[in-house]
Amino acid sequence: MGTKAKNKTQLAYEYMLSRIESGVYGPGYRIVIDQIARELGLSSIPVREAIRQLEAEGLVEFKPYAGAVVSTINENEYVETLSVLAVLEGYATALGSANLTKEAINELERLNERMERALEELELERFSELNYEFHSLIYAHCGNAYLEEQIKQIWQRMKRIRLYGFTFVPQRAKASIEEHREIIRLLREQAPAHDIEQYVRQHKLNTAEAFKRRR
Repeated sequence: MGTKAKNKTQLAYEYMLSRIESGVYGPGYRIVIDQIARELGLSSIPVREAIRQLEAEGLVEFKPYAGAVVSTINENEYVETLSVLAVLEGYATALGSANLTKEAINELERLNERMERALEELELERFSELNYEFHSLIYAHCGNAYLEEQIKQIWQRMKRIRLYGFTFVPQRAKASIEEHREIIRLLREQAPAHDIEQYVRQHKLNTAEAFKRRR
């Protein structure tokens, strides 16, 4: 596929992704290929390719007699997604621990402080964005581009799930900030990679457990 074709596919992908993430295309929404193509001034080919990419990421599914629809979501999906993320982020953080600079660790502290302020001011969307920035700063240093991409895709799924408002647990948010402080301490003190991996994995699993208890 040439660069021009890739750019068209990427345009269609980003167009649909933004609407899925914002809730414009909610769960079960039927994606009409010809309509998207007209809106973007494209042929149907790059739109189809973009839909296949969204399908690979679990954001779109194909149903008989309906075609491409936005995937439905449920509470179990959130817990299962967190469980997978726990394993991947634990490993990515352990890998990245050897590459994080002092300045990067200082930035983690600043992000965590901003998370605390966002929580105090009940800016929940901002809290989630900063939480993503905190973890992505760490795994960006893991040195494994494929692992990093897999984690990003899972975060995209979680962002869409969070749009529907049932995932936020206030007590867990406070505990998460404290656990971030411990992660920072482990990184600053260059703790063994195994200890870092186990702690970060448990950090994510704690979120899943808190969510299950609140149901």
